[in-house]
Amino acid sequence: MSELTTPPEWGGPSDDPNDEQFGDVIEGATLDSAGDYDAVLVGEPYDGAVIGRKGAREGPEAIRRELAGTKTHHVDRGPVDSVGDLGDVAIPDDCVEGVQFAVQETAAAIYDAGAFPVFLGGDNSLTFPNAAPLLTDGTLGALSFDAHLDCREVRGDPTSGTPYRQLHEAGLDAFAVVGARHFETSTAYHEYVAEQGGHVTTPEAVEADPKAAVDEALGSMDGVDSIYVSLDLDVLDSAVAPGVSAPTPGGLTARELFAMLGRVAAHDRVVGFEVVECAPPLDDGFRTARVAARAVAHFLSGLGVAR
Repeated sequence: MSELTTPPEWGGPSDDPNDEQFGDVIEGATLDSAGDYDAVLVGEPYDGAVIGRKGAREGPEAIRRELAGTKTHHVDRGPVDSVGDLGDVAIPDDCVEGVQFAVQETAAAIYDAGAFPVFLGGDNSLTFPNAAPLLTDGTLGALSFDAHLDCREVRGDPTSGTPYRQLHEAGLDAFAVVGARHFETSTAYHEYVAEQGGHVTTPEAVEADPKAAVDEALGSMDGVDSIYVSLDLDVLDSAVAPGVSAPTPGGLTARELFAMLGRVAAHDRVVGFEVVECAPPLDDGFRTARVAARAVAHFLSGLGVAR
C-alpha cells in the first residue's frame, strides 16, 4: 500500500467573521478517523498515464486551494460540514500498472475504514484502482461524467483511456456515461459499451432535462449493490474548463453538471466519487480548478439528502 502524506493545513481566506468557507470546516484526518466524516478528500497527484496533455498531477493542490475559499452554504440544502482530508496518495516511481496496484491497495484501505472517499486527481487511469476494490463486495456500477467512453483495449501499459475496459474485465456489472460527445470516441468502443449493456447520454439529452438524464443513467444500473461516480472535467464545454488534457467544444454547462452531481450524491447506493483531469498548467485564470472545486462542493452538499 502507498503511504498517505500529511494532510494540508486548511483555512478560509475571508476576513468576514460571518463567512464560513470549506477551508474553515475541512479537517486533517487519518485512516483511523476517516469513517467519522461524511466524506474524506484524497489527493492523487499523477498524470503518468494521460493520453493527451499532461498537467493533472497538479490538480489536487489547485482544487484544494479553490475549495478552501468556497463558502459552505448551499441555498436549498444548507451548509456542508463533516469533511476530512487524508492527504495525498504517495505515488510510487513505477510503471502505470505498478502505480495502479499501489493506489488500489490504498483505496481498499480507505473503503475498509468505512470512509466515503472523494478522490482529487490526477489522470483518468486512476479510476480503475479507485473503484476496483468495490468489485470484491457485491455488484458494482460505474457512472461516468465524461466526454469519452475510456474503454480502449490495454496495449502494453494502461492509459487514461483504458480504465473502464479494465473495470469491465475485472467484473464491472453496469456502466453509464453522461455527457459523451459526438465525434470523440471511435465506433469500436461504442460497440463495446453496447455489448456490455452500457448506457450513453449525450449533452443534448442533458440540456433537454438534466435531472431526467441522470435519473435514466442511474436507472440503467438498478440491479447493482453500489455505484462509483467519476467526473472527468473534459465533460464540460472547453470554454468552461480549458485546463484539461483533451478540451473540446459542445460539452455540458457548469450549471447542468452541478445539478446532476447533487442529485447523484443523494443516491443511497453511491459509495465513492472522483474528479479527474484538472490540469492547472493548461488552465486559464484558474477556471478549471474553480469549477472542479464547485463540483466537489455540490456533490458534498447532496450526500445523504433525500431526492
